[in-house]
Amino acid sequence: MTTLFTTAAVRNAVELLASRSLIRLVTEIDDNGAIPPRRLAGILPDLSSHQLRRTTEAARAHGLVRTAPGAGLELTDAGSELADLYDAAARWGRRNAYPGPVCEFSNRVRHVLDLLAPSLAAERADGLPRPSAARLPSTEAEADLARPRALLIQWLAGNPQVTRVSEPEPVV
Repeated sequence: MTTLFTTAAVRNAVELLASRSLIRLVTEIDDNGAIPPRRLAGILPDLSSHQLRRTTEAARAHGLVRTAPGAGLELTDAGSELADLYDAAARWGRRNAYPGPVCEFSNRVRHVLDLLAPSLAAERADGLPRPSAARLPSTEAEADLARPRALLIQWLAGNPQVTRVSEPEPVV
């Protein structure tokens, strides 16, 4: 497998995708359908209005959600595929008690994405992914991680807008 992404691109993508508020928004819509804009704060009461606004703006900007007339905020195809990636990451984490036996869904997904990030950004000369600094429960767990890794690579390749690193604003 060749590396498709720079370290900065992976860092940018994982920072966005591992956002607790984005995970919550995407999985809520995936599990329960479109959310009317005025009900968003009631459905995700643990997120501040500022967090909700920033998250929905980022999700729209990256093509993960759209507003459907009469229905509200719904997932795009990219958003639905991201929800599938989140589910696969969480299943791997639960099966392997990573990062611990008991963990909130969004935290588990964030930890698994953080675990996957180093192997996406750089490869060794022999073509094998760089080992992660995090300790995995077993070699079976490492092998089992191949599916979430493949899903993440596929999702990132299909959604390059998420890996773009924005240029810093010039200081005037």
